[in-house]
Amino acid sequence: MKGKTVSSKQQEVQRIAEMLAKAIAQHRLRPGVRLVEAHIVETLQANRNHVQAALQRLAMQRIVDIEPNRGATVAQPSAREAREIFAARRAVERAIVEAITPAHVAEHQVRIEQHMHNERAATASTDRRAIVRELSEFHLLLGEVSGNQVLADILGNLMVRSSLIVALYQRGDSPPCASDEHQAIIDALRAGNTQAAVDEMIAHLDELEGQLALEDVAAPEVNLRQALSGL
Repeated sequence: MKGKTVSSKQQEVQRIAEMLAKAIAQHRLRPGVRLVEAHIVETLQANRNHVQAALQRLAMQRIVDIEPNRGATVAQPSAREAREIFAARRAVERAIVEAITPAHVAEHQVRIEQHMHNERAATASTDRRAIVRELSEFHLLLGEVSGNQVLADILGNLMVRSSLIVALYQRGDSPPCASDEHQAIIDALRAGNTQAAVDEMIAHLDELEGQLALEDVAAPEVNLRQALSGL
């Protein structure tokens, strides 16, 4: 019975952490926003202890900052951290691409095609959150297709932290990724041209980093309840 209780608690903490990470990744919660525990408890119908544990977990992943007498806020990566995260993404996503064979692509063909359809539909719209969500999901999808769960988990954390960087430093209002570049990566992987796929990915990440204006930016005001609703 005790084991089941622990497992249930861990699942609930995981649920809350994933909901908060999702809101951050989709730019519903932006860097510097204060994460009021009472609002999270109310909006997610959660236990306060579970919320605190989830925030601690996200703090360990550098997605949330927790300070005495101030509480939790969405992390605000520095310019140096932004560069380091993109360096880490180059290493991790290179390894992911190198692990994907034409057989992997064929096995996940339906899912890949469905994602690319959703991605093109999103980029053709004016829904900023949908664009961010679908373009980010592409990178996470490749992590799953590779079959390497460790790399996929590492990338998942880096992608949330990348979303913070984009929210802080993106120049203008252009999408942080391009669907055509994603399609070129898929085409190279399907053809078994691993080096071309790696080159496309590295060039793609270079382009993303090049779109950043690495200057200090003030955190905007955000309604926490509204940001977490409807996820």
